[in-house]
Amino acid sequence: MVNPGIRVRFAPSPTGYLHIGGARTALFNWLFARHHGGTFILRVEDTDKSRNTEEAAAAIYDGLRWLGLDWDEGPHRGGDFGPYFQSERDEIYERHLQKLKDAGRTFEDNGAVRFRSPREHVVVEDIVCGSIDFDLTNPETHPDMTIRRPDGSWIFHFVNVIDDIEMKISHVIRGEDHLSNTPKHIELYRALAAEPPQFAHIPLILNKDGSKMSKRDVGASLNTYMDGGFLPEAVDNYLALLGWSPKDDREKLALDEIVRLFELDKVNRKNASFDLEKCIWLNGEYARDLRGDRFHKLAEEALARPGIDTSKFPQTYVRAALDTCVAKFRIFSELPAYCGFYFRDDFSYNPEAVAKQFTPENMPRLQAIRDAFAALEAFDASALEATLKATAAQLGIKAGPLVHPTRLAVTGSSTGPSLYHLLEILGKEKVIMRIDRALATIS
Repeated sequence: MVNPGIRVRFAPSPTGYLHIGGARTALFNWLFARHHGGTFILRVEDTDKSRNTEEAAAAIYDGLRWLGLDWDEGPHRGGDFGPYFQSERDEIYERHLQKLKDAGRTFEDNGAVRFRSPREHVVVEDIVCGSIDFDLTNPETHPDMTIRRPDGSWIFHFVNVIDDIEMKISHVIRGEDHLSNTPKHIELYRALAAEPPQFAHIPLILNKDGSKMSKRDVGASLNTYMDGGFLPEAVDNYLALLGWSPKDDREKLALDEIVRLFELDKVNRKNASFDLEKCIWLNGEYARDLRGDRFHKLAEEALARPGIDTSKFPQTYVRAALDTCVAKFRIFSELPAYCGFYFRDDFSYNPEAVAKQFTPENMPRLQAIRDAFAALEAFDASALEATLKATAAQLGIKAGPLVHPTRLAVTGSSTGPSLYHLLEILGKEKVIMRIDRALATIS
């Protein structure tokens, strides 16, 4: 059901990559709009010409699209309340500034234009934070705010309010770090005879040590997830839980269910603690369920990043190899180390595993299993398993002392997909060649 009265916006400044906090703010606005059948607007606050770049703006678009947060109005979409770039809205700001001047609400100060505060208490009724009384009566602690610099450029507080008025924003959902600005904004709304929107200041995202998350912290950039093998649905899920809760113990929720459940009164008041490991775990829960074409596409892209070119191999081989990795990893960036051996013969051996498995005692055993495999006509998983166990029995040992050296010889690692299945996929010729290489290397 469409609710035209619900209009929210995400208004980033294109000065760098999309911060995880900004992504969470965009998500909460999008969830609120979708839950109520409202409109989600993307507005680019690009008045700082010295810092804004087209590349940074593109990073914002790409990040929102990757998360699946489609906007209803804004760049590349249009709408009835544009332009959606502040740099293109100068005439609108001039018009509203003139209103304030005509009402005697501004004064000049060394070339700057300042807003004359009425010097009063301003009560902010916040959906998340509750009712807060701000005392703006003291000019020493709350000086009259600048709304236009001497060089003619606009101050954030002024244009932000004007844009929200002009775009008929019903709810302002933003980080709690903006809460202290809100009483100043409300003064501007009142001076312009405009009804303020409803405010909801969502909790800050903090590191586990309690410090505020900065752009330099690990996991702060959305690029970490876009380029690091995360699934957007897992990141959406994790971000939603940074400050919001469905009020039960569930942690894995599909985006459409979050939309159904999302309400601002379920947003927590206390700050959210960021835990990258928790996000990785949650991503693993989503990755566990992936199958088919999307799984293969993402897996091949993950392998391509470090230079593993799967296009050199038959598609049936690639798919069979990747299928042995299903539900075996948490993020796709773990795949090259896990299954890269399928696509390169010149891998190195894990040094710790070599010391443990390629022992003088084990090398003759590896030779024995090599010869047993070479004699096989049917080189499938069941025949390989039966042959390895029979060879172990002949040698008077358990299967383990054969399984581990064999895996190391053909993959370079002591961990990985099911041994018998990966041997079948590699094929007899390649398996024998790799065991021979190990025997020659270690002898």
